[in-house]
Amino acid sequence: MKAAILILTFCVSFLIAFGGYSQTGNVTGTLTFEDGAPVAFATVYIKSLNKGVLSDENGRYELVALPFGIHQIAVSSIEVQKLDFNITIDKPSVQVSTKLQRAADNELAEVLVKGESHKSEIEKSGFAVNIVDTKEASLRNIQTNELLNTTVGVKIRQNGGLGSEVNYSLNGLSGSAVRIFIDGIPISAYGNSFNLNSIPPSMIKEIEVYKGVVPGHLADDALGGAINIVLQNSVQSNFNASVSYGSFNTLQASLNGLHRFKESGFTVKGSLFYNYSDNDYKVSGRSVVVTGIGGVQTPITARRFNDAYRSSGGMFQIGYTDVKWADQFLIGFTGSSDYKEIQHGAFMTIMPYKDRFMESDAALMNLTYQKKDLFTKGLDINVNGLYGKRNRMVSDTLAWAYSWNGERAIDFRGNEYKYSWNSQQEGGPTLARINRNVSSIRTGVSYAVSKNHRFLLNHVYSGIDRVDTDQLRSVLENTFRGTRDLKKNIVSLTYELNALDEKLNANVFGKYYQQETINIDPEINQETNEIVDDITRANKIDEGYGFTVSYAVLPNITLLTSAEKAVRLPNESEVFGNDGDNVVANPSIRPELSNNFNLGLRLGSFNINKHDFTVSSNLFTRNIKDRIGLPIETSLNVNDETILYENQGNGTSKGFDAQLDYTFNNSFGLNFNVSRFDLKIVNRGVEIDVPNTPFFTMNGSLRYSFKDLIQKDSRLNLFYTMYFTDEFSYLVPQGSNTVGDEFFKVPQQLAQDVGLSYVFPADKLVMSFDIKNIFDKPVYDNLSVQKPGRAFYLKLNYRINNY
Repeated sequence: MKAAILILTFCVSFLIAFGGYSQTGNVTGTLTFEDGAPVAFATVYIKSLNKGVLSDENGRYELVALPFGIHQIAVSSIEVQKLDFNITIDKPSVQVSTKLQRAADNELAEVLVKGESHKSEIEKSGFAVNIVDTKEASLRNIQTNELLNTTVGVKIRQNGGLGSEVNYSLNGLSGSAVRIFIDGIPISAYGNSFNLNSIPPSMIKEIEVYKGVVPGHLADDALGGAINIVLQNSVQSNFNASVSYGSFNTLQASLNGLHRFKESGFTVKGSLFYNYSDNDYKVSGRSVVVTGIGGVQTPITARRFNDAYRSSGGMFQIGYTDVKWADQFLIGFTGSSDYKEIQHGAFMTIMPYKDRFMESDAALMNLTYQKKDLFTKGLDINVNGLYGKRNRMVSDTLAWAYSWNGERAIDFRGNEYKYSWNSQQEGGPTLARINRNVSSIRTGVSYAVSKNHRFLLNHVYSGIDRVDTDQLRSVLENTFRGTRDLKKNIVSLTYELNALDEKLNANVFGKYYQQETINIDPEINQETNEIVDDITRANKIDEGYGFTVSYAVLPNITLLTSAEKAVRLPNESEVFGNDGDNVVANPSIRPELSNNFNLGLRLGSFNINKHDFTVSSNLFTRNIKDRIGLPIETSLNVNDETILYENQGNGTSKGFDAQLDYTFNNSFGLNFNVSRFDLKIVNRGVEIDVPNTPFFTMNGSLRYSFKDLIQKDSRLNLFYTMYFTDEFSYLVPQGSNTVGDEFFKVPQQLAQDVGLSYVFPADKLVMSFDIKNIFDKPVYDNLSVQKPGRAFYLKLNYRINNY
């Protein structure tokens, strides 16, 4: 791994020494009406290059990597009279500001579909995919996970407040069946301290959500789908800073910036974030009780008292962008750390923890190299790699028992008592530490034979070398500590077809999976009394394949279908265990397989007068073998503190999701989506609904913007969001006798948020205020673990989009 990075760095350095400067430039500009109002979502197109973009809500646009020379730019929108003008590109960056005349009423009456945005192109590619834009969310008090939770087909399962464990569910498949990436690198390589709880939306350009069928360029064992976080990659100098404060003593701050030297292309890029919360919100329910004298249990409403969370980190990169030998060449460092108190085990039990916590940190070097038309037109290369260390420590040394009122628990006679095992969690006191050396490199090469045919070859390698220690164990026990290594290679080959005047898009791919796990445990040879290594190896090999097809029946009516035989290999925690998440090892766990099918329909985007709307729907089925998940809960294990991932059995998930997007005059916006499915598995010969799974969810949001309110050239945006989750149970029905089953029901839930943001003139300063769960309704997720109630947050955001 190190050698590969050194070789690539040497090669790129050679190109730096002997390559010339770019003969391409970027055009940035702003489209406005004659009265100064921005022209949003207009098409800016260069026909000779077949290249175009849409302006954003502020009228800004950017065309990158245009060859030097004179080009004709066409600007069109349903709101403006079409305008053509010439521009000369003779330097790396050219700025243009253009005033446009409003279209006459008779021109507005026609339906006009012009060009396609990057988002629309991907969503019509044949995959069941959604593109989530973070631009608006970055200005509000919204975490990345909250933004994903409003996406059709996506359900975020979170064990509490900020910093708590999160699982992502796509069409019923969840946990490690859904892979998370940062620019194509598995997020697991970054460690717990650099995750979607921590990364602010301002660091993110967009989020790609693939359901069921995953493209080759994200080659990984993503059985149920993939979420790819695309970090900001603009080559335009910019700066963004934000800070927010709110309920439960929650503070979040972030800084992002980039500066590019126009003449040389040398680029400096950096980002920082900090998050803190006491997470001392109120909880109640069947487990939140105080046990008094005689064992009498009294239900109470309590504040969580051992649930604080803190995380900080950043990324720094230097290199070159938009030069002759590279579109991007960046090397850098990513560092992060976090601290998380642990209030209880996998379930909310009547005896919460006190003074149990975990800490983690990561220090990683990273490399990015991208180049289109390398050596010859149509040959593109993309390399993303990282190498470094990440560590995690769990501390549990307090023997006293505690109740939910935060005071020491008392026994039957009223006396305070300690646990006989001298720690909060069963198993004894611990200062367990997991040290990992991690490496991951993704290499993608694509070649466009013509505009209709393209081949892609992708390879991803991930490696983890893990050592477990515990300072509270004896010297002898630590001498005999074991090592755990996991190495994974996944290769994909893809063929893409574009035919029938771009009406037909097809994609055929195959994937090869290989994963090796090595357990090395020292032991004493009874015959020789020497220390020898007991080595256990497992090498799993499998293959998958799939296809996607999309056909535009009309320019704005598209049929989509996709299928994949998908493979999911057990991950590190499932095989080796993880004390911090209360997970014990299961080295015999088998890979999970699934045949995934999608059939979708997309209507739009339709533009009629000032109305713009899109409707999309998707039918899906997932036929699963050896599903990996938490144990099927019964009344016997529902209070267990530790969990063991296991192969639950074979099963099927089938259902549908649908979404409506509507905007009027770029001022009013509505989004509504619904997801409904069944998820059944055959467990011990009996078909059952998978417990702890919400089968029916709905999300909706409204937005309205007032222009020139209080101040000229200002905007006030009002927001409303609702999340509906139908009733579900985290216990398997106990035969025909259902008496008492309601005890394990998670009730129907409707949470509602409201907010506003005020954009000051000059579009640099934004102030926002949000109220989460405005009616303070009880909200639950995993295993009925309660989430925060009503909360208030204020945020200030300062940005310079180009300087």
